[in-house]
Amino acid sequence: MSSSAPTGFRKNLTSYGDPAFSLFLRSAFIKGAGYTDDALSRPIVGIASTASGFNPCHGNAPDLIAAVRRGVLLAGGLPVEFPTISIHESFAHPTSMYLRNLMAMDTEEMIRAQPMDSVVLIGGCDKTVPAQLMGAISAGVPAIQLVTGSMLTGSHHGERVGACTDCRRFWGAHRGGEIDAAQIAAINDQLVASVGTCSVMGTASTMACLAEALGLALPGSASPPAVTADRMRIAEKSGAAAVAMIAKRLTPGKIITPSAIENALRVLLAIGGSTNGLIHLTAIAGRAGITIDFAALDALGRETPVLVDLKPTGRGYMEDFHRAGGLTAVLRELRPLLHLDALTVTGRTLGEELDAAVPGFPQEIVRSRAAPVFPEGGLAFLRGNLAPGGALIKHAAATPALLEHEGRAVVFANAEDIARRIDDPALDVSADDILVLQNIGPVGAPGMPEAGYLPIPRKLARQGVKDMVRISDGRMSGTAAGTIVLHVTPESAIGGPLAAVRTGDRIRLSVARRELTLLIPAAEITARLAQRAVQAAPERGYARLFHQHITQADRGCDFDFLRPADLARSAPVCR
Repeated sequence: MSSSAPTGFRKNLTSYGDPAFSLFLRSAFIKGAGYTDDALSRPIVGIASTASGFNPCHGNAPDLIAAVRRGVLLAGGLPVEFPTISIHESFAHPTSMYLRNLMAMDTEEMIRAQPMDSVVLIGGCDKTVPAQLMGAISAGVPAIQLVTGSMLTGSHHGERVGACTDCRRFWGAHRGGEIDAAQIAAINDQLVASVGTCSVMGTASTMACLAEALGLALPGSASPPAVTADRMRIAEKSGAAAVAMIAKRLTPGKIITPSAIENALRVLLAIGGSTNGLIHLTAIAGRAGITIDFAALDALGRETPVLVDLKPTGRGYMEDFHRAGGLTAVLRELRPLLHLDALTVTGRTLGEELDAAVPGFPQEIVRSRAAPVFPEGGLAFLRGNLAPGGALIKHAAATPALLEHEGRAVVFANAEDIARRIDDPALDVSADDILVLQNIGPVGAPGMPEAGYLPIPRKLARQGVKDMVRISDGRMSGTAAGTIVLHVTPESAIGGPLAAVRTGDRIRLSVARRELTLLIPAAEITARLAQRAVQAAPERGYARLFHQHITQADRGCDFDFLRPADLARSAPVCR
């Protein structure tokens, strides 16, 4: 942006063929809302609002907007709120991931179209934060992320509970006959004790931490719960920071570098973060022209232990993480492994922010590297003839005895097939088998739903079976745990080897060797794939656009036309 480029109210004028008339008309309409010329002469900070009655994770958005406005005004700017698409995980059909790129496009185009010098992005639920960051990176306007914050925990019969790891634990017990209908209904009333995002280290909390680790959110902003004064103060500070970023022209492109991406990857591993976090981080990096080297990522994982004792990998909740010092405590422990020269939205480097942070204090939620929760990073990257492009497992949340396992495949062709047969008493399945679900990838489902957390067959659940090896080309919630292999690439629907698996085949999983192998000859795999049916493209609308342009998990499931043509830079960075 040149020094003579229009700013504030004069920016992005509507095209009428007469710029002076465009400005005259804009002034006439906005003055109808009561603005003065003095107000309109200030730098404009857009506030992207994702408030929605269908999004309880964002139920505090009106309060956050008020606090951001206060911060902008105190810093001399003019705050202007505008709406964008809002996505909630459990209110989006067929899946929130299907709509992430649509929200990213909406966010990008609204930032481009409207006169703002910087923007505060208010999001929280799983796909909203990556969508906003992707859009903001592409729009190229100074941007700061403000997450809505986590919900409070509830209580059931004296036991502390919170969404959504406990949702899955109690539901599994209900399926296994351990909890009756009345008790599961009572539990349902307690799992979500306030507005806000999930209270564990699920995808929403993971993305909050990654936004801070990337330098795109204020230090200390990831952990304050939604309904706290700390969250409101962070909102006010974010508004003030958005004004300061304008003079510095501190766009996301100056912050998102390979070093910043590697820092975020370290954090993802150290917090025991969601597997979804890697897909989103890959998409965010891709928008900045950066490719993630997954082999190098796996090497980082072997030297970066899990330090945060939160569910589903550990025991605590986000409230505990905040009281323990939040992400600053993690970054302080990771400091020797981080790129401290990475820039943040404050205009200072990560190292400078850590130097300025308050000293650490004794607590039990964020461990030292000498006494971790898990000796390696939470995620492991697998390859093999079943996943030539890779697959992912959250081995920190898996059953240790199943991490080296060979078993007979029990195959389900798609989501409808598993829903129809998984609880059939006649299903031929044992606890040593490997459940395989095909056609739930980006194209196949569509939208790569969180169906990779295959339920334990009811007849096995009632025998006390809690975990099995499960494999799919889909995703799972970051709140889930189990020995679950996800993101198998390429997916079944486009001819990936997963489509060749048949019930009775033998599969070998070796996390130690990072291998996922279908134990049949290569020629047989090829012959089976040649016989598969090709999925027809939808006829119209967003569904057709999605089908034609969605990339695979190893490219972040972004649309191919939204990524730069040349992804020349890579992360992790070779030291």
